[in-house]
Amino acid sequence: MTESEEAFARRAVRRKRLFLALSVAGLAISAFLIVLYGYFWWTRPGYPIAPRAVIVLLVLLNARQNLRQYRYAGVLEQMLPPAVGR
Repeated sequence: MTESEEAFARRAVRRKRLFLALSVAGLAISAFLIVLYGYFWWTRPGYPIAPRAVIVLLVLLNARQNLRQYRYAGVLEQMLPPAVGR
């Protein structure tokens, strides 16, 4: 592994908790949007729900990607040798 690749992997390991927090935040935001858009649709039956569903789907896909990065960082953490002198 080159120096730049190791630095990249160590940055990913340092950001591991951030990836998990972003994933949880994405789930919370999409749940809030589902409730909000559902309320708007319930009170106004003509409310266009399809574009809002796309937004929710994109937020959920982003949360999934952040969870995937969290899991990859966990694997990298196990594979990297311990940092010496850092």
